[in-house]
Amino acid sequence: MRRGDSHANDWLIVMPIYHEGRLVGWASMFGHMSDVGGKTPSSMPTDARTIYEEGVVVPPFKLYREGKLNEDALRMILNQVRMPDWNRADLNGLVAACRTASRRVVEMCDRFGTATYMSALDALLQRNYDAMKILLQTVFEDGKTISFTDYICDDGVGFGPYELKLSLSRTGEKVHLDFTGSSPQAAGPINYYINENLTRMFFGIYMITVADPQILWNDGFYPLVDVTIPDGSYWKPKHPASLNGRNHGIGRVFDLFGGLLGQTNPALLNAAGFSSSPHFMYSGNYSTGERKGEWFQLYSIGFGGIPGRPLGDGPDGHSLWPSFVNIPCEYLESYYPLRIERWETVADTGGAGLHRGGNGVNVTYVFEEPGTIAIHDDRWLTYPWGVNGGAPGARGTKWIDRADGTREVLPSKCHDVPVHTGDVLHFVTWGGGGWGDPLERDPALVGLEVERGLVTPDGARAYGVVIGADATVDTEATKTLRDQLRAARPAEPPVFDMGPPIEELLANCEAETGLPAPQRPVWSAS
Repeated sequence: MRRGDSHANDWLIVMPIYHEGRLVGWASMFGHMSDVGGKTPSSMPTDARTIYEEGVVVPPFKLYREGKLNEDALRMILNQVRMPDWNRADLNGLVAACRTASRRVVEMCDRFGTATYMSALDALLQRNYDAMKILLQTVFEDGKTISFTDYICDDGVGFGPYELKLSLSRTGEKVHLDFTGSSPQAAGPINYYINENLTRMFFGIYMITVADPQILWNDGFYPLVDVTIPDGSYWKPKHPASLNGRNHGIGRVFDLFGGLLGQTNPALLNAAGFSSSPHFMYSGNYSTGERKGEWFQLYSIGFGGIPGRPLGDGPDGHSLWPSFVNIPCEYLESYYPLRIERWETVADTGGAGLHRGGNGVNVTYVFEEPGTIAIHDDRWLTYPWGVNGGAPGARGTKWIDRADGTREVLPSKCHDVPVHTGDVLHFVTWGGGGWGDPLERDPALVGLEVERGLVTPDGARAYGVVIGADATVDTEATKTLRDQLRAARPAEPPVFDMGPPIEELLANCEAETGLPAPQRPVWSAS
């Protein structure tokens, strides 16, 4: 790819920090712009085959020179987007964040002196390096290579699933992360142009968060991690590959890390969870009333089931990114021509386990103006895997109940889908995988979840729990069922339950999902 090529919606600000004429650091902030032009509202065309279809791609340039905004350049960029006021406001927020960070650093240099500040940074980096060196040697066996493979179901243009493989080996103090064996770059827009340092960052975040949260986070450990990313692969596509749907790959990176870490430390192993951030877009022009002809454009991120974990159940209807919050229904209904008929968890979508996977959610949108919608999601073909005896979570699905009484099943990646007044979109996300033996889960807890609508009476049987006619746990029948289920299964369940094999999923795809099976991706000759 070329310099500046990335997910075009993400704008990055980098600002030098000076104290008494000396460069003492950099402030940086990036944000996702809800539109950067291109052929479809929100700039995420699901059938894009090149980056040129995805809106304006801004190369590195000086936005400010000696503190003065380059208004001409900014105006040229904003002229390419559908909502320039939004982009300008968001950009101002990024700049303000960098300026705030700069002020705080300068304040510390004023208070303690530049030399003390810089030496403190060196000490913090060294402290992180020393701690991570011990952690990596504790967790990963010297000289042993471990690998894990997960999938992205399709690329938006009919190919998939894409195999994402990550191997890890430790030699002495250093760890090597290797993406060799992953699928070729996608024909569609799901490619994730990751780089070596970003891989190191994600790996460090995962290791520290899961294995030793007391380690202070910074990039001091980077010299301990080597990274190999094959050219022309899903992770390092060649220009002009499309990139707008990289959100699926970002999330799947953490599932890959979990799969690797869990092989050596099952007690630290999470199931597969809501490793994506599904996007929903709705846009058009008001057709009646005082706002007739005015453009509206909604961009929203969805929520799903978090995986079952060693410490407990996965939350229902949560986000891949912990700091994300859902947009309140009242806000959406006030500012956009739609109504939220349901925002509810879907019972039984979390994988059964000693610790249940979080349930996915069903958000039901009733459209009050004609327009178009777009969806970016995944896990409609493959399953969010369970671990240590836990079952996979349920897959996601999307469909429209049309005002004329017909039903239309939607692909997980689609755009420019026309909707009309009275059409109803059901946006159902996937659940998290279960952790541990479901037959060890407290029957009283299963009964409580049945009472609360998180598990159905039929779903309770996956835990070996029988719900009687009075809607309470039948203790004797539960004991009998659990004995039968234990006798019928292998003595040692696999560490990972990925669901049916890929070939079986493809063979049964249309019958199970209502969508045609994707074609297997192939390496390009170029």
